[in-house]
Amino acid sequence: MGSLGFWRLAQQDPDWIAAVDPDGTEHAAGELLARANQVVHGLRALGLEPGDGICGLVPNGVDGLVLYLAALQAGWYYTPINWHLTGPEIGYIVADSEAKAFFVHERFAVEGARGADEAGLAAERRFGFGEVTGFRPFAELVEGRSAEAPQDRTNGATMHYTSGTTGRPKGVRRRLAGIDPDDAAELMTFLLSFFGITAGRPNVHLVTSPSYHTAVTQFGGTALHMGHTLVYMDQWGAEETLRLIERHRVTNTHMVPTHFKRLLSLPEEVRRRYDVSSMAWAIHAAAPCPVPIKQAMLDWWGDCVWEYYAATEGGGTIASPQDWRAHPGTVGKAWPISELLIVDGDGNEVPTGTPGTIYMKMVGVEFEYKGDPAKTLANRLKDHFTVGDIGYVSEDGFLFLSDRKADMIISGGTNIYPAEIENEIMVHPKVADVAVFGIPDEEWGEQIKAVVEPAEGVAPGPELTAEILVSLEGRLARMKWPKSIDFIETMPREPNGKLLKRKLRDPFWSERDSAI
Repeated sequence: MGSLGFWRLAQQDPDWIAAVDPDGTEHAAGELLARANQVVHGLRALGLEPGDGICGLVPNGVDGLVLYLAALQAGWYYTPINWHLTGPEIGYIVADSEAKAFFVHERFAVEGARGADEAGLAAERRFGFGEVTGFRPFAELVEGRSAEAPQDRTNGATMHYTSGTTGRPKGVRRRLAGIDPDDAAELMTFLLSFFGITAGRPNVHLVTSPSYHTAVTQFGGTALHMGHTLVYMDQWGAEETLRLIERHRVTNTHMVPTHFKRLLSLPEEVRRRYDVSSMAWAIHAAAPCPVPIKQAMLDWWGDCVWEYYAATEGGGTIASPQDWRAHPGTVGKAWPISELLIVDGDGNEVPTGTPGTIYMKMVGVEFEYKGDPAKTLANRLKDHFTVGDIGYVSEDGFLFLSDRKADMIISGGTNIYPAEIENEIMVHPKVADVAVFGIPDEEWGEQIKAVVEPAEGVAPGPELTAEILVSLEGRLARMKWPKSIDFIETMPREPNGKLLKRKLRDPFWSERDSAI
């Protein structure tokens, strides 16, 4: 193997600025390497062995990065935890992952401590960044420990928990290969090579979303293993993104369509104020991107906007800017190491161009939902898996998403895909965000409801409702128009752009169920 992988690169060039914290603090690779080594020595003294797990409840920045780098060279599973969760939800993940150590930042001290108590984690296995009651200071773990590389290094992995839109979240666990961590890191770089991303300086990767999301860890971690500098954002802001791109000459990032919408909503003079010409790869995923929004980003940023479709469990497809221009709306063709299978409700393959449930497989990459063989099997067909999305493949092999199976509206016996309606409403200049879903209807089974977050300074009300509906004329069949539009101040989205639609939809169905 060559000279990719953070630990090799840091030894070759310890002065390389490997990461920049949200407050602007720069961290040299040699410093991060030493801290990661000390963490390994400290946790080994606590009895951690290859195959064990550690959890981190930490904001974006080098604290979490050091835990990631320690786990990946000591043969451990590292689980970054969603900091929006409550104590009991955190405790469930700490216990379910069988974590042998738990790291909590003082910003999340209260829920983190509740989670540790809930999981019954011993006091000596709790470590705090800053003041966390009942937790040992992180310094206690690393003070006096050698900064030299540990013996018997072996590759570890991240174990992310799926967001649990149905039932408890599950850890997606892959078997460890038992190989040199740098070789494992080099193998990881195949993902970014699909996008044509190059190794080494002067590449800079902007981390726009919370690191507890699989894609954020995957793209950020892989960029680091390729020798890129990571620039962390704490909370995402549209103008702040442009400022950081210009300030650090950012070359690549990972975003979601909501980010694009907010960037495009900036006043023209603000957008023109910043130089984004360094951007070579603006990669996006996680939600369908309305065609006009993607088109506007390509017009502004040029042919650097790449798209892919994948899941925590594996992937996937990829669409270059050129592919997308030739096939607007596509999420791309299967990766060289992936296969797609589109099936009907009985598990039979459907003809080209016919929507069905999307199953995928990634050659040589197996996973299981930790502790849940039933769920692992339920999501499988042959050796493919699904996350419940619906889509179709065109004659020339390009995948188009329709929606999630769980979100599909059946009205008067007709299947209606909310994503199609959302895409049309989203492009309205007075709309900041939108969610469409089915609510009970005695005659039709379900009727279409839209919830809209108005753009800044726009008043909600009947006039806006009428304006939105009129804009659909000639673009969307009337049977797909919302029967009613509600307004909301802030749409319930996770920071990675994932819409928590059940929070909006469930009250309508629970009202009906309680009335029956």
